[in-house]
Amino acid sequence: MPKTNNRSFAIGVFDSGLGGLTVVKELIRQLPHENIVYFGDTARVPYGTKSKETIIRFSKENTEVLLKHHVKLIVVACNSCSSYAMPALKMNFDLPIIGVLVPGARKAVAATKSGRIGVIATSATIASGRYPEAIKKFRRNAKVTTQACPMFVPLVEEGWFNKTIALEVANNYLGPLKRNSVDTMILGCTHYPLLKKTLRKAMGDRVTLIDSAKEVAAEVGAILEKSSLANSRRKKGKIKFLVSDKPQAFKKIAKTFLGFDIQHLVNIKGV
Repeated sequence: MPKTNNRSFAIGVFDSGLGGLTVVKELIRQLPHENIVYFGDTARVPYGTKSKETIIRFSKENTEVLLKHHVKLIVVACNSCSSYAMPALKMNFDLPIIGVLVPGARKAVAATKSGRIGVIATSATIASGRYPEAIKKFRRNAKVTTQACPMFVPLVEEGWFNKTIALEVANNYLGPLKRNSVDTMILGCTHYPLLKKTLRKAMGDRVTLIDSAKEVAAEVGAILEKSSLANSRRKKGKIKFLVSDKPQAFKKIAKTFLGFDIQHLVNIKGV
């Protein structure tokens, strides 16, 4: 596919479901003039329990969906896809593609005082080992504790962010991070920022929670400027949302993520 130099093309963002909306919210805040197309693969969520091969295949298919909607850059707003699929995506598609893993690792290293960093993520992301690898590139002597939290995504998708069950699940998962006295914890799944209040209760106020959305949006802005792809129009950008299933449920919970009602939502079939 040839590279586009069309500044008015959109930033494409995909995730397995709702989680990538945390990235969209930050893109809107930092880059208000950019058009955005978001695809949530709600028919196949969650990705974090899938195999590496399946995650790579889904990532390619999601990229193809976004390319049909005139995008100039793609954000892989899914940590499982960022862990496994980035090399395949960059090899197969000729436009800038950004993951969420490295920006989060960089931010955590900048934030930690003790060098004890925790990572919570889906089973697939933890199994990939990519977070400790990325963290140690920025700080070789960092002590990294990882923990898979597979129940968090279903809790978020159900809208149960602050229910008692969410705190009970968090307390069960986060024991190893507490025992290892981490002072910084990466929310290694874009769904997890919706659980911030619950995670703070479980970990205490002294632990810094790292949400990579701000760093990802800043990186997108820098790449657009460097590549002369930033939208030169000063009008407010348009946002289009695509899902592969459950549009009404998506629309309802998305308001919690974004703070506003979704206007343009398309349910596509057969990804």
